[in-house]
Amino acid sequence: MILRRQKITIVQVRKPIVKQTVNENLLWFGNSLGLFNLRDKDKSCYRIFVVLLKSSKSTNPTSSDELAFRLNLSRGTVVHHLNKLMDSGIVINVSGGYILRVGNLRLLIEELEKDVVRTLDNLKTVAESIDESL
Repeated sequence: MILRRQKITIVQVRKPIVKQTVNENLLWFGNSLGLFNLRDKDKSCYRIFVVLLKSSKSTNPTSSDELAFRLNLSRGTVVHHLNKLMDSGIVINVSGGYILRVGNLRLLIEELEKDVVRTLDNLKTVAESIDESL
């Protein structure tokens, strides 16, 4: 049996009340999922996420080399951020390229919600077993 680890982070970031631009909303979205951090000075992860989001409509995987070229980033930087996005369950590797797990952000959140519920259900089951053993 292969165990798949997935790290889902939810950060409660207050959503600004005033109307935001699409980019500001995308930043808030990614920050709320713990994707972007202060160490990422040139917003590399954000930029990779946006390219993958835009290309999700075509369902054609984008290679790490193509992302590096399009965004003027090193392949190492791209692979680092892709691994983080894959660990979070947002991006998957298909045929040597990368795509969003699902075609739009609403479906993505619904899939992450299912992952969280499934994980919490497993935790409850194990907690009950531990409680009975004690």
